[in-house]
Amino acid sequence: MLRMSVRNEEYLLIGDDIKIIFLGGGAGQTRIMIDAPKEVNIVRSKAIEKRIQDPEILAKLPKYYAEPEHPEKYKKKKNMIIVKN
Repeated sequence: MLRMSVRNEEYLLIGDDIKIIFLGGGAGQTRIMIDAPKEVNIVRSKAIEKRIQDPEILAKLPKYYAEPEHPEKYKKKKNMIIVKN
């Protein structure tokens, strides 16, 4: 899975015909615009979860959890400069 940071009004291209534009957000929400052909099925996860009644199928759906903004392994290491007199 790809994880990246984007600025407002930046966009992603998926293939030649799907464009996702990031509009910004706040209060725990992000607004996006999706430009895709009508043949492409786009569904929110909440809508899928509401329709599924079978707990076994529901348990098999992928779950994504927020990770810390910058996990320790991705933080830049500070270089120490030692000056000898």
